[in-house]
Amino acid sequence: MSGTPGASERPSAEEIIRYHKDPATKIATITFDRPEYLNAPTSAARLRYADLLRGASVDNDVKVVVIRGVGDNLGSGADLPEFMEGVEAPEMRLAELRLEGDLGADVTYPPKGTFRNGATISAWYANVQAGNRPLQELKKISIVEAKGYCYGWHFYQAADADLVISSDDALFGHPSFRYYGWGPRMWTWVQMMGLRKFSEMVFTGRPFTAADMEKCNFLNKVVSRDELEAEVDKYALACARNRPVDTVFMQKMFFEVYKQHQGEYMGSLLSAFFESMGSGVAPDADDLMLDDAIESGLSGAVKDNDARFPPDFRLSKSSRNKDS
Repeated sequence: MSGTPGASERPSAEEIIRYHKDPATKIATITFDRPEYLNAPTSAARLRYADLLRGASVDNDVKVVVIRGVGDNLGSGADLPEFMEGVEAPEMRLAELRLEGDLGADVTYPPKGTFRNGATISAWYANVQAGNRPLQELKKISIVEAKGYCYGWHFYQAADADLVISSDDALFGHPSFRYYGWGPRMWTWVQMMGLRKFSEMVFTGRPFTAADMEKCNFLNKVVSRDELEAEVDKYALACARNRPVDTVFMQKMFFEVYKQHQGEYMGSLLSAFFESMGSGVAPDADDLMLDDAIESGLSGAVKDNDARFPPDFRLSKSSRNKDS
């Protein structure tokens, strides 16, 4: 992410992930509030997100959870510069693994050059407490309001939600297919989109439009941007009025069993394993390699790489409007 601030300047998890519930309607809302950085969550924010959803699963005053973002976008993924800082700062990795303070005082993170150095954090991302897949275990109804960029970590949430209502200008995908090649939730995306279309997303790296995703049965409804919030609220109210919380809990258990029969969690573990092997990839020619891009300037490298693709295959909204 371009210009993402250093650790001392980053907002708190509570500022980035806001939570509100209305016991009268039993609708809770999680709002990503970091629009100046495309709603990128820090590692602490992802942990808070997981904790909030775990609480909502238990809370008798919650039946529906709406997930939305402030500004023009749902979000374009996690705080990548923070992640890369963690490569040089083992204490940041321990904190993300919930091993901060006294709990991690005598814990030594695996050193660079070992498989465990990268695989430890990749495997953690398959754990619901890490904040990547907590919607899979939420026992209430989840509705994602998608708009603008719906990339990376935010794309995870859309795929894992029960319902997704999207604006017609939304773009979906994972920039990692361009600069790394893997995403921790690939198994789920194959199931949601179908093998043929998801293969296209992976191999071309192109973002899919809302119209594309509706054809894949990934979206429940596509509306104009000015109708989006009202449409999401309408769906949330209908879900909240339909059946008691006990019924919803039982319904979610049924769907969770079904998804585990399809191997949802196994797929997350497999994706994490393959992602851990990324250091063994050698470039063919002028391919974008993440380590080199970090050293030369990630924002510029990603932008230059994006320009190599046809306009309608580009990740940036501004670049998509330019001629090749």
